[in-house]
Amino acid sequence: MSKKKKEDKSEKEPAKDMGFMGHMEEMRNRIIYALLGIIVGCIIAAVFIDELMLFILLSPAKAAEMELQNLQPFGQVWLFFKVILAAGVIFSFPFSLYQLWKFIVPGLYITEKGWVRSITFFTSLCFLSGIAFAYFIMIPSMLGFSSDFGLEEIKNQIDVNNYFSFFSITLLASGMLFELPMISYILSKVGILTPEFLRKYRRHGILIMMILAAMLTPTTDPFSMMIFATPLFGLYEISIWISKFTVGKRKKAKVEAENEQEDDDKEQE
Repeated sequence: MSKKKKEDKSEKEPAKDMGFMGHMEEMRNRIIYALLGIIVGCIIAAVFIDELMLFILLSPAKAAEMELQNLQPFGQVWLFFKVILAAGVIFSFPFSLYQLWKFIVPGLYITEKGWVRSITFFTSLCFLSGIAFAYFIMIPSMLGFSSDFGLEEIKNQIDVNNYFSFFSITLLASGMLFELPMISYILSKVGILTPEFLRKYRRHGILIMMILAAMLTPTTDPFSMMIFATPLFGLYEISIWISKFTVGKRKKAKVEAENEQEDDDKEQE
């Protein structure tokens, strides 16, 4: 067997098991690093809290000409605290995700360790894309519909804390649902998911997406639900394409590995 083939074979071997206590220590370290990242993100958010409040949180409400009010004695104090915490989590999301993958790495094959940076980047990109979609499209459309609907005699004066709950839930739900292509890639990469499965159960997937949109949409009107569900249909189709590409690549690698094994057997004979 040639030196190159020996190296290729060694790359397909799993990393050495570090033991239960080693895994626990590694998990503790990664959790600490992730928490430190969130703290740093919160500090950055606290420094720019006025800009976050005026130009990020309250901007969609101003554009929709909604009147916000505080109904609690310490409502604004808690609001600022929640905005700082939420912004800190979002700012540190790529770093926290990287720590998660670094914890998973010891159990992967050597060749699979190259996934970590790529998966961290694309997972973060999907999450942030979902947040951007919610902020620039979903939230303005929902608020515009809500402010224009109804009678002029009934004023829409919204509690600012309820507004923040609507705002944060919409961002989080959109960010998580935009991870569908990455979930499809990972499951296809490990052989759990196939494009044939996704095509076969496309109608079931559409029904599930409609149910999710109804459950996760903060408002109850069908207009908001359709705004939430429409990109999911596109993400589902993208997931099929990604699964097809990933499965094809995995099958090709499997064939190459089998051919190498046959060559090794012939050399030994």
